[in-house]
Amino acid sequence: MEIHLDGKRISVPAGSRLGDLLPERDERLSVAVIRPALVEDEAESQEVRFATPAGDLVVEVAKTAAVSPLLRPEFAERLRLHWQDRYAAAFGPFESDVRPARRPGRYERGDVILGCGGYDPSRSYLIFARMGHTADYGAPEDGGVIGKVVTGRGLLDRLADGDQITGVERVFRRVDRSHVVVTRDSGFPLEDGMQIVSYVEAEVQGSGKDGIDTGTARSVEHFLLSVQGGRFRVGSASSTYVADTHLVPTRVPAEFSGPRLEGTVTVRTAGKSSGGVYIYTQGVSASPAHTVVGRVVHGIELVRFAGEDDLFAIHAEPEQFDLVGLSLAEAEAVAARRGVSLTADAAVGDRIVVGQTPATTLEVLAGGEVRLETVPAENVVSITLDEAAAPRSVTIFREVTGLKHHSVGKMPLVFVFEDVFLFKPKIGKGVGIIPENTPTGEVPAYTLAMTNDSRRGAGMVGTRTTSNAEFGPTSEPLTGTNVIGKVLDAGNLAGMREGATVYVKEVK
Repeated sequence: MEIHLDGKRISVPAGSRLGDLLPERDERLSVAVIRPALVEDEAESQEVRFATPAGDLVVEVAKTAAVSPLLRPEFAERLRLHWQDRYAAAFGPFESDVRPARRPGRYERGDVILGCGGYDPSRSYLIFARMGHTADYGAPEDGGVIGKVVTGRGLLDRLADGDQITGVERVFRRVDRSHVVVTRDSGFPLEDGMQIVSYVEAEVQGSGKDGIDTGTARSVEHFLLSVQGGRFRVGSASSTYVADTHLVPTRVPAEFSGPRLEGTVTVRTAGKSSGGVYIYTQGVSASPAHTVVGRVVHGIELVRFAGEDDLFAIHAEPEQFDLVGLSLAEAEAVAARRGVSLTADAAVGDRIVVGQTPATTLEVLAGGEVRLETVPAENVVSITLDEAAAPRSVTIFREVTGLKHHSVGKMPLVFVFEDVFLFKPKIGKGVGIIPENTPTGEVPAYTLAMTNDSRRGAGMVGTRTTSNAEFGPTSEPLTGTNVIGKVLDAGNLAGMREGATVYVKEVK
């Protein structure tokens, strides 16, 4: 029988199961299983087709009200190619209710803009962006993007003088009402003609065939960090989006606000959910609280049917360029593979990367070079963290050491006495360290712990080289001690002195 796996036709024996089709799949990951359509109907979509001599352009609409007047049969006669350059092609003029903001906007390839010439709404134009650029098109305050070309984007480069839009119509698409299942069950039985969607792929904002635009570098980096392990966990879901909230709260800059069309990926930049990553399953308008960081190019069906607590595979292109935590030899291999020139502050001995400039993936790839800060491997202490037993304390520890963003963090060593090493990372005021995972018996040597709010030294982090049944690793009573993990290579602590910066590497 024939199965469609991520767009490819595959023949499998009758009676095959999902696990036979995907033998190496992590069984925690959900996939979408779409049975052959039995009942179909036609429904109005959010897409509009513009017919041109060069072919059809299909636009996914973000502002239905702005497009509706264009659907009148007589309107197409006014949509002649009025001007074009390397950046855009404009059809018109016609009259609209545009209120020009008299300021430039930032546009990406495929954006469809409603603007006007000379800030006169009676001379309005429908403008198709050919490449990323900034321009003043007499658009309203929000930039005037009313949609995005989703089919026929290559035709934008083939439009010629004298061309006109010969027809405008709303697209009607087939709505599949057959049974759709999102499952993790490897024993799920396969049927002939089934479609299986096993992963989601997204292209990041600012990276394309025309080159790299670093205007969204910091917010894109947050997105790449969020999906670093190739996983998207649905923390919340609605009729218009799914969201991964495992990095909430995180401060992310607002860099590019645009329409949130189906498949658009954003990061929330304000509010209690700041740092959450959203993938939209229906088009909604732009929001100043969201910055656009990418777009799904494969697997939107899996996103559309995923629910809360589902975990699915996601690939981002380009992948994150983060060398922090790697050995210098590993970093050199990664840089060579990706065509990036690398310069390190030292190259003698076994060294670990603890800093990278530029810090973001898009900036590195745009410049083609990276500079590294390294330290001797013996200056880095490997640890494990017990997030399941002490989730809040571990979250605080990762935040204040930098482990939230990289696999290597740092903290100052403030006190060494006999068998005790004490560290004091900078913890902001008002951060509550509630008692959590407090030990009740003997605490083993090299346990890593944090003092909780029941003691005056709240926030201190420590470890002991010997076991102790009376006091915790920070020399506090056991009731004031939150156990957060374990030191793995204790030998690296031996030569460290008070006042030193200690680098810690989390081993997961």
